[in-house]
Amino acid sequence: MNHKVISMRPFIGAKDFNTSRSFYTALGFEEVVLDPKFSVFKMQSLAFYLQDAYVKDWIDNTMIFVEVEDADAYYQRLSTLNLPDRYEGARLTPVKHYDWGKECFLHDPSGILWHFGQFNQ
Repeated sequence: MNHKVISMRPFIGAKDFNTSRSFYTALGFEEVVLDPKFSVFKMQSLAFYLQDAYVKDWIDNTMIFVEVEDADAYYQRLSTLNLPDRYEGARLTPVKHYDWGKECFLHDPSGILWHFGQFNQ
């Protein structure tokens, strides 16, 4: 297949839609409301859809990996947002080092796990 890919946008759910909307806006995403229960969140070339839908098994198994230029600097930026203090259920885990690179982790208020990682050069 030789088709030009424009973007990839995962669909994620929310335990409390309005709380998750606020969380992702605080994280730096721009929200575009598509429907009262459905929005797209954008940041640079990244985007994802947030739905007012909660299926515990789905949410508990959703992980999103975002490659960043500098995992340490990104962790510092995330730390300054104080998201765990502002949103019940949110958790931020410091940078961990692996053979392939390093990453930090952020759980959103619903439990979705975001990986912010940097690959070794």
